[in-house]
Amino acid sequence: MTDSRVRRNRTAIAALAIAVLVVTVGLVATSGGSAASLAAPVNQSPPTISGTAQEGMTLTASSGSWSGAGTISYSYQWRRCDNSGGSCSGIGGATSSTYTLKRVDVDNTLRVRVTARNADGSAQATSAPTAVVTAATPAPAPTGCPAGSGAIDIAGLSAPARLLIDGLTSSPAPVTRSTSDLTVRFHVSACSGRSVTGALVYVTAVPFEQFSIPAETPTDESGWATLTLHQAGRFPASPRQQILALFVRARKPGESVLGGIAARRLMSVRVSLG
Repeated sequence: MTDSRVRRNRTAIAALAIAVLVVTVGLVATSGGSAASLAAPVNQSPPTISGTAQEGMTLTASSGSWSGAGTISYSYQWRRCDNSGGSCSGIGGATSSTYTLKRVDVDNTLRVRVTARNADGSAQATSAPTAVVTAATPAPAPTGCPAGSGAIDIAGLSAPARLLIDGLTSSPAPVTRSTSDLTVRFHVSACSGRSVTGALVYVTAVPFEQFSIPAETPTDESGWATLTLHQAGRFPASPRQQILALFVRARKPGESVLGGIAARRLMSVRVSLG
């Protein structure tokens, strides 16, 4: 075999080897690309949202179900949509798995877009819309009354609750010229008739100086305060006096006598001068 022929054969063999190498590399590259595409996350079921669609409530997103190789991480983007679930736009900063509904969300719906990522790629899926978001239920107006139905300690009462002086007994009855000491009892209540314990009660006879003015006295566990007035020099106010007028006040300790939850009332007991 001549040298030129040998050289031609060697050249042909080398060219063939190069061609085989190129084809092999191409197949490997193609196979690798296909494998990477198949290993990226693929959504199997969409994300879901749980929670009450009402202003102030918190919604929670699930990532949904995904297939894919290796470890998959998830990121979230909450989106505000119209009341039919369309015309959505991303909510700035709302990128966690929970979202607290705000006033601006009322009359709209919410959706969440989840992005799943692994080493081979990423994919997205979006939840169905929530129900239309409703406004928060207004909190009931404060009453100043403690819970329950029994007697109330005065410390548990606050405005706008008010004290009420709703009971009076006196002894003796009627008051006569010879009455030296007049004992009166006043009942104090609040919050639809519940007896109040610890309310300070003050009383004075009107006109003044018919009877002494006793010190303020707290109501007992049944809501009653007992006070004793001593006859003074100007009783009776007239020979024809038929009643003894009593100015009564009940208040919460530490509050102004004219403010807070205080109550005032003009009451009377019968007088008989015959």
